[in-house]
Amino acid sequence: MSEQQVASYPVDDTNRVKRRHQRAHYDHATVHALLDSAALCHVSYVIDGQPYCTPTLYWREGTTLYWHGSSASRMLRNLSEGQPACLTVAHLDALVLARSAFHHSADYRSVMAFGHARLIEDQAEKARALVMMVDRLFPGRTAGLRPTTDQELKATAVVTMEIEKASAKIRAAGVIDDEEDYALPVYAERIPVRSVLGAAEPCGRLMPGLARPATLSGFSAGRLLDEALTESYAMSYPAG
Repeated sequence: MSEQQVASYPVDDTNRVKRRHQRAHYDHATVHALLDSAALCHVSYVIDGQPYCTPTLYWREGTTLYWHGSSASRMLRNLSEGQPACLTVAHLDALVLARSAFHHSADYRSVMAFGHARLIEDQAEKARALVMMVDRLFPGRTAGLRPTTDQELKATAVVTMEIEKASAKIRAAGVIDDEEDYALPVYAERIPVRSVLGAAEPCGRLMPGLARPATLSGFSAGRLLDEALTESYAMSYPAG
């Protein structure tokens, strides 16, 4: 596929990376890969002139994002007509210590996605979305759970947003100093940062004889979280 044919999000003043523009990526593959390797996002919006930023779990289907919350949420009550919103995700990969304060930095991967968020009102669509809220993380798990009650369905709101514009920004350069500063007797280094899964802690009230399902094998102690989440996403949405 040629560069001109690569699927990308449109770029304008809203999503154009202005500082360190060489770190910017607008193609679907990069943006989606960063979204699929995380589970927690922050959603920003403005209501009556007041800015809000809410952390929540989210997932992606194609170019559509979903997230959930309590039906009593101030934000969710204002989304029935569609509210401009920005969903952000960030991976911290390293702390960077340079020879000057100015060049201290971090290696990171981040995404900003823009669109108009709206509440899902259709109950069938909402029920399906809530299944995927679980199965996106743990493929096939919902089928073995106690069915969701009508009250639980009513108490949980689901928001969807078509990604209208998006940008990814990636720094993976490590230590970068001014050329003349490399001769200074100042220690510099890159400190890698990773989110690593710990050993599973089974509920203390499990029924006797219940073993950990094989479907959770991807969530094993010592594995990187972003790898486990990417694998789960690929199992739930094999078409990408």
